[in-house]
Amino acid sequence: QQMSNSSSITHFLLLAFADTQELQLLHFRLFLGIYLAALLGNGLIITTIACDHRLHSPMYFFLLNLSVLDLGSISTTLPRSMTNSLWDTRDISYAGCAAQLFLFGFLLGTEFSLLTVMAYDCYVAICHPLHYGTFLGSRACVHMAAAAWGSGFVNAVLHTANTFSRPLCQGNAIDQFFCEIPHILKLSCSHSDYLREVGLLILSCLLAFGSFVFIVLSYVQIFRAVLRVRSERGWHKAFSTCFPHLAVVSLFISTGMFAYLKFPSISSPVLDLVVAVLYVVVPPAVNPLIY
Repeated sequence: QQMSNSSSITHFLLLAFADTQELQLLHFRLFLGIYLAALLGNGLIITTIACDHRLHSPMYFFLLNLSVLDLGSISTTLPRSMTNSLWDTRDISYAGCAAQLFLFGFLLGTEFSLLTVMAYDCYVAICHPLHYGTFLGSRACVHMAAAAWGSGFVNAVLHTANTFSRPLCQGNAIDQFFCEIPHILKLSCSHSDYLREVGLLILSCLLAFGSFVFIVLSYVQIFRAVLRVRSERGWHKAFSTCFPHLAVVSLFISTGMFAYLKFPSISSPVLDLVVAVLYVVVPPAVNPLIY
């Protein structure tokens, strides 16, 4: 369905997971199971940390924030996709698509910043345990969490405004099960507009890569400190604290950066779908199990 420009677009068509009603219902049941597992797991973490005063420490404060972000991000994408599969439709309104892109960008950007803060928390806990209370007091933790949420908000405003302020004239079909920036960019009329948003995406990815380098350097210092510990109990405590975070970071960063930085020549609907599921659907459901 071709459209002359973005002003005449009233809705977008999302990618359907399957052609037949039976497979659509299978997709609905599968996503519903994952969604309920994510709600239950993250809900339990949030409730437990909020109710147990012994868990009111920096590590658990950041973990509570991560669970809130995971709940938000999976609730932004999955319910719409499940509804479309259940009712055998592909529609999402123009405003709904813009809102979905903004919320997803906001929560995704915040989560990346928060994972960086959590790496710093691990580093201080293991490398400078005597100064832990000084470096990570309650005020410092609140400020760091607020900075993570604030950076995610600014990131989302920039990308959403830049993406939807451009005319779109390459149809209204999005080759993804949610409104993702690279797939909306393919609908852009102007090559210069396309390049401007691509430049903004590359800048965001470079900042993300800087955070990734910080996380890696933090873990190099952590592992050096752990290797100097002589007791097996000390080793176990250090690795059980850090490995869950490292596993979450690795999955989230590798799939997310691949989705936004891969070359168009290696792009295909199936590959894009698999990568999106890996960084959109899997982490919110798996994070509670890992932690």
